[in-house]
Amino acid sequence: MIRKWAALLSALSASVLIAGCATPMERANQQNDLLAAAGFHIVPVTTEQQRLQLQTLPPNRVVQKVKDGKVLFVYADPYACGCLYIGDETAWDRYKREQLRQNFIDQERMNAEMNENAAWNWNMWGPGWPVY
Repeated sequence: MIRKWAALLSALSASVLIAGCATPMERANQQNDLLAAAGFHIVPVTTEQQRLQLQTLPPNRVVQKVKDGKVLFVYADPYACGCLYIGDETAWDRYKREQLRQNFIDQERMNAEMNENAAWNWNMWGPGWPVY
């Protein structure tokens, strides 16, 4: 039981470290793919006023805005495309579902790698290897 918890904790720690190693551009590109697949519309920044307003939004984060009484979700990407991703509640729901699915796939991949590592036979390499 303790080994299972240790393995789970190791997997979660590794995923946090791996995610932390990605550059802002790489994280933005991953987000952009998910947002586009979920139905968010890409709005390019074409004027200086738009660029200035883009800078007022938190970069690479979805924020909720209201326009004409309708809730919209806006994602500012100043790194990869210099554009806005705008989606409605349906697109937001699809995005969150896809994000959860992607996290599950990443976790399964890490579990498979850990199981593969557990099957490694150190005995064939001879005695005397220190245990870390």
